[in-house]
Amino acid sequence: MREGILAAGNFIVDRVKLIDDYPAQDTLASILSETPSNGGGPYNILTDLARMGVTYPLEAAGMIGDDADGKWILEHCARHGIATAQLRKSAELPTSYTDVMTVQATGRRTFFHQRGANAGFTGGQLDFSQSGARIFHLGYLLLLDYLDIFSEDGRTKASHLLERASGAGMTTSIDLVSAAHAQFGEIVESSLPHADYLFLNEIEAGNLLGSVVNAEVPSELEQAARAIVRKGVRRVVTLHTEKHAVSATVRGEVYHEESLVVPVEEIAGANGAGDAFAAGFLHAIHEGLEMPAALSLAVKIAAQCLRHSTPSGGIERMS
Repeated sequence: MREGILAAGNFIVDRVKLIDDYPAQDTLASILSETPSNGGGPYNILTDLARMGVTYPLEAAGMIGDDADGKWILEHCARHGIATAQLRKSAELPTSYTDVMTVQATGRRTFFHQRGANAGFTGGQLDFSQSGARIFHLGYLLLLDYLDIFSEDGRTKASHLLERASGAGMTTSIDLVSAAHAQFGEIVESSLPHADYLFLNEIEAGNLLGSVVNAEVPSELEQAARAIVRKGVRRVVTLHTEKHAVSATVRGEVYHEESLVVPVEEIAGANGAGDAFAAGFLHAIHEGLEMPAALSLAVKIAAQCLRHSTPSGGIERMS
């Protein structure tokens, strides 16, 4: 019987920099502190799950550079019990990193990203026969240069990778990044028929649907989730926003959960909150929990994330 989660795609060193204010162009802001941390959806999710105290295997797949940042990632994964046999090294490309500028007073963040070795991850190095994982999670679409390319058959490389994972007997999951891309819809839709679960926020949902999705109105989120389900996801589409989470299933069911309210004075940053949400949700799916329980756990883990400036520093062990 399959067990565990294999997460592939973006493995990034986040340099989380707490700043006093976000400056206008040509002006100056002060960096108050700087902390290195895990970054990128798959890496964040695996680290979150490790901090939650899950007992099943956690596996990483992707590409890092043969450099100091790559060594940092391998050592960090080892400390958290994350297997790295399928985390390959590139001799030509540097490890991907992001400068995360977080405003002290608001927790809002801005990202400056070096694509690095993630751009060279083809998925071809990934050997599904070497993994007994139950769930294969891939992210972020729109930030994996090679996998976002269309093959001669009109499908993206990512869709072929997801199909291989499904063929190996895994449940598949995908997450997106809020990137402006001329082919946003085509890239995402190519993978949907091979994805059991899709996570996205209101910006990404709007990009996919070609319309504005109001994050404040649950009925609009529900409508958007239903519309995206009709584009071909195999099981569930989940929209997560600052205040709401909505899941729509292929059976026509819709579930809504309000985000937990975290006092403003306790919010250290929103970096990684969406990944923390996905970690909680995927854990619930792995354990066979029903949808309401999955959403409830997801918003709980996301709320924990807000209490630390790094993506995973606030995640607590499950009791």
